[in-house]
Amino acid sequence: MSLTISAHTDRFATAPQIDPNDMAAIAAQGFSTVVNNRPDGEGGPDQPSSEAMAQAAQAAGLEYHYLPVISGQITPEQVASFAAVVAASGGPVLAFCRSGARSTTIWHMGR
Repeated sequence: MSLTISAHTDRFATAPQIDPNDMAAIAAQGFSTVVNNRPDGEGGPDQPSSEAMAQAAQAAGLEYHYLPVISGQITPEQVASFAAVVAASGGPVLAFCRSGARSTTIWHMGR
């Protein structure tokens, strides 16, 4: 899979759905944290589970957070949790969802 990453700052970027096999390349690009904003099962059986993503992230030396949000239904608590993860990260953060739009939206809401 070819990674499509949109850098928003030097410490934050977003991407559409990634695959567990992408984690090593994500780490090689300098990211330290991956945030999954996509609910498990949203994309059907072909969508990798959060558990599979977490295992791959850990194997690549990445911190992983599962903070699923539904487009148009993002709560203030979800925004606060997301902002806290980004602020606490020791390095650049890559957040992803289906297209990258939700991850971008929740990041903007928390700024």
